[in-house]
Amino acid sequence: MEKTTKTIYNTITKEQIRRNTPIDKCAPYVGGAMITETDLEGILTYASRDFVEMSGYSKEELIGSPHSIVRHPDMPKGLFRGLWKTIQQGRVWRGYIKDLRKDGRYFWSLVYIQPRFDSNDEIAGFIASRKEAYPQSLIEIEIKYKELFDESFINDPYFAKGELYHGEGIAKRG
Repeated sequence: MEKTTKTIYNTITKEQIRRNTPIDKCAPYVGGAMITETDLEGILTYASRDFVEMSGYSKEELIGSPHSIVRHPDMPKGLFRGLWKTIQQGRVWRGYIKDLRKDGRYFWSLVYIQPRFDSNDEIAGFIASRKEAYPQSLIEIEIKYKELFDESFINDPYFAKGELYHGEGIAKRG
């Protein structure tokens, strides 16, 4: 899998934030639920203290940056295509995501993403909640994500479903 350094543009501070090159070292998940909120384009509008600490970025670096500032290059593009289709339809997406910290280490979490609606019942943004991933599930999910990493799988039916079921056979979407 290609590991590239990427520069992120913060829409509030107008600064460019260069992400470190990923290193193959897992950071232990620390804290409880981590919450982030974005606008319709995926720009961070809120990050909980636990998310700020876990990501290694300052709150000023995160707010105004695309949520992809923490996207690990090991993640299949098809996963994010399916995620966006699901939440833009007003549905909840649930699945495992490997995030890239500012220091180059990574962490896995089980993520729930749902739309945030305004007073007219229009989607106004998105809310993501993360909790510690189930270790046994990660064994299977890492294999599945490696299998579906290539661009040729971007529209794979596996990513078209909005929810990943827990337990035996976790890498099968129902």
